[in-house]
Amino acid sequence: MVKKYVVASVILVTVGIIVGALLVSSVGNGVDLGFALGSGDVTLGGPTPIAVQNQAVKALSDNFAAVSKAVGPSVVAITTTVKAKERQQSMPRDFFHFFGPDFQMPNQESEPQQGYGSGVIMTADGYIATNNHVVEGATEDGIQVSLNNDKVFYKAKLIGTDPSTDLAVIKIDGKGLVAAALGNSESVQVGEWVVAIGNPLGLTSTVTAGIVSAIGRNINIIQNEYGIESFIQTDAAINPGNSGGALVNMKGEVIGINTAIATRNAGYQGYGFAVPVNILKTVAADIIKYGEVRRGYIGVSIKPLDQKDAKALGMNEPKGVWVQTLVEKGAAEAAGIQQGDVILSIDGREVNEPNELQSYIATHHPGEEVTVRIYRDGKTFDKKVVLRARTQEAVAAKGDEGKSSRQEATDDSPQNVSFDKLGFGIRALTPAELKSLKVERGVIVTDVKTYGEAFNRGLRKDIIILDVDRKPAASPEVVKKIIEGHKAGDAILLWVQRGENKSFLTLEIPG
Repeated sequence: MVKKYVVASVILVTVGIIVGALLVSSVGNGVDLGFALGSGDVTLGGPTPIAVQNQAVKALSDNFAAVSKAVGPSVVAITTTVKAKERQQSMPRDFFHFFGPDFQMPNQESEPQQGYGSGVIMTADGYIATNNHVVEGATEDGIQVSLNNDKVFYKAKLIGTDPSTDLAVIKIDGKGLVAAALGNSESVQVGEWVVAIGNPLGLTSTVTAGIVSAIGRNINIIQNEYGIESFIQTDAAINPGNSGGALVNMKGEVIGINTAIATRNAGYQGYGFAVPVNILKTVAADIIKYGEVRRGYIGVSIKPLDQKDAKALGMNEPKGVWVQTLVEKGAAEAAGIQQGDVILSIDGREVNEPNELQSYIATHHPGEEVTVRIYRDGKTFDKKVVLRARTQEAVAAKGDEGKSSRQEATDDSPQNVSFDKLGFGIRALTPAELKSLKVERGVIVTDVKTYGEAFNRGLRKDIIILDVDRKPAASPEVVKKIIEGHKAGDAILLWVQRGENKSFLTLEIPG
């Protein structure tokens, strides 16, 4: 019997050991083994929740990674040293801002400033594109460049700038550098994925992604008489220091140079703007070849049309851009384009905004010919225009020369005439005013009712009305007769002068 108890005890102890070992090993994956065994591997985390990754998502992710890897080496960091108070601190304006370089402010105002921006390598031997405002005001030896993730700085030489597009070209001594592929900004579409690469806030080689949210955007940030704005808008995150960096499509091609942001706090709020690469190509090639930009000019001032403008001109719909003035001896005047013409297209491309025309002309040189389709007095026809250099054109614009007989205000003219439905009043100009304003005829606006038809269309006090429906505004009575000859719903065409600037303005007779 004793023997049987001993055997049974041995068996029970053995089974207990085996079961205990099994229990410890089974819970070992879920508890700290230090409590159970005191040693062994620690397994953290759980199984992958999605065993099979969506192939479309994986392909997109891989594409972003490939673009970043391919283009990253072509984007450089730029450090600039600027003399004290040399840079215009007033450049950021209202909602839209140039956003680079990211400045490290000195302890004293008299000390130089140092800023950080970005650039894009265009040639293997070291020509680099950036923004004019990144290098503007830099000292002679104040531009340095470091390559992608490189701690070595290279001294850069400023080759040339183009303030009209806010572009610049610098040069470093290099060989075998990775030049970026330059795409075609004409093929950019709203909604396509893009990547921004640059050095925001001192964070070198930063990549962000977004979409193209608009094209052909004019934000009136380039304060230059010949400023050209047709920005690509994107929601890819860009901040101070990104300026001059690359906006890249999903083929790894640069489609723009990041230039400005819309913001109320000088930081990223969702909207950035890039100069189209097609403009960069022309500007950079000229600067590298000639040291300056040799841009062709058409020699017109223009504005877009709306429905009321179209009605006044006899058009069925508002399309094209409206010629306000002609540059004396400019290309347009020489080709027979007239003040008041509507430019519908250029080389077969429709143009409905001034910057669409400007950005296309900006890719051409003096001496090149473009075909312009014109609407005039109900007829449509083509004009061949040979572009001219800006230096060939006079500064003054032609307005009303030679198209009217001189008729001064007389004592018989009423001093004031009001148009209550349109919401404005006028009076005759005195001979002294005609002389001081350098006009041969006209009436002056004396008051404008806030938010009335005239106010909403841009008429303001002290504007001079020169013509009404292409007839000389010789006196208030003449203007009254012309306007009273219209019925409700008709559009009236005014030729007006604000200061030294002349332009068209339309009013619609309220019902």
